[in-house]
Amino acid sequence: MGFLITASCGTAREQTRACSDSSSTEMQCLRPLRHSRYFPRSGLMRFRWLVSEHKSDYGEWKLTAGKFYGDAEADKGLQTSQDARFYALSSRFEPFSNEGKSLVVQFTVKHEQKIDCGGGYVKIFPADLDQAAMHGDSQYYIMFGPDICGYSTKKVHVIFNYKGKNHLIKKEIKCKDDELTHLYTLILNPDQTYEVKINNEKVESGTLEDDWDILPPKTVKDPEAKKPEDWDDRAKIDDPTDTKPEDWEKPENIPDPDAKIPEDWDVDMDGEWEPPMIPNPEYQGEWKAKQIDNPEYKGAWVHPEIDNPEYTADAAIYKFGNIGVLGLDLWQVKSGTIFDNFLIGDDIKEAEEFGNETWGATKAPEKKMKDAQEEEERKAREEEEKSKKDTADDEGDEDEDDEPEDDDDDSPMEEEEGEDPKKDKDEL
Repeated sequence: MGFLITASCGTAREQTRACSDSSSTEMQCLRPLRHSRYFPRSGLMRFRWLVSEHKSDYGEWKLTAGKFYGDAEADKGLQTSQDARFYALSSRFEPFSNEGKSLVVQFTVKHEQKIDCGGGYVKIFPADLDQAAMHGDSQYYIMFGPDICGYSTKKVHVIFNYKGKNHLIKKEIKCKDDELTHLYTLILNPDQTYEVKINNEKVESGTLEDDWDILPPKTVKDPEAKKPEDWDDRAKIDDPTDTKPEDWEKPENIPDPDAKIPEDWDVDMDGEWEPPMIPNPEYQGEWKAKQIDNPEYKGAWVHPEIDNPEYTADAAIYKFGNIGVLGLDLWQVKSGTIFDNFLIGDDIKEAEEFGNETWGATKAPEKKMKDAQEEEERKAREEEEKSKKDTADDEGDEDEDDEPEDDDDDSPMEEEEGEDPKKDKDEL
């Protein structure tokens, strides 16, 4: 069984605040849950997204396939549209429990804006969530997906809520940080194992007890145990037969034998002259005895452990009994991320097939379109640079044409007005 959530537009009073200012009918009213398919593929249900009213300045969403895509219609998704904003959007579906079966959470993310800092994750909420009041501290079941901020944070969050407390995975899972669409999948099994996939390939797996500090440790150090006083944990000791050579003691610095008292040195004025010190070439440093194996060595002392009285096994860590809302509750510095192809269900194989039918079918043409755009942009830049260079060269030629020609005529200079050219030099 599963719920498939994709994007489309509709007319709903509660969706007005999510709408774009675009004049396009499609953008004027955003309801990006075109169909919800109930697995197996029978029965069609419609859902609506609701923008939280907890804050008045949440960012607005657009319905678009973005600047490049594999299919102009199929790739339409929810896109963040305003920089430096919080976003809070959610969609309700028929509540269910994953008790005794796998839970699959899957969706696609495209950071086509070259994201610098922002979330790309989803949250799974209990059905009793007040969507209109949803905010960053609203209690959720699961938080899953990529998070990027600068060069230091590029990871996949996998956070589970257990008895009211959120627990982060202890492993570091690297997320994709390019501008293409990527498929993220979380699988949670009733045997308390999990798997994280990116682009339908496993990137991490393990158990809930090992990879999260959800339960207290099974054992703890025995508070009554202490290291015995005669416990020798020195692997090496000084050789008791080794002695320091008699000529070992040499000073670290000695007076410079080549130094001479300056000719102008005045003992009365300058005091008694002392030669400067230089490193002693015969200095051997601190003497240390040779090391030998310690015959009394017992190894490193290990603090014994006992069963943790606070530990209680729980075979239902994986279970969430009232799953009913999918939410996008995040912050983005640079907007432009597109979310699509949301799926929540219990059929691992069907989720993989759906991923291949959606992301898998459009990833190649999407990249092809992006590459073509980049090539066009490259050619345009080259043409612009060439045009600027040609313009600069033409202006240089014009400057040369405007320069006055050198007067190479050897004819005498014109006499100043009023002067008599025949006047004798002596008369001047």
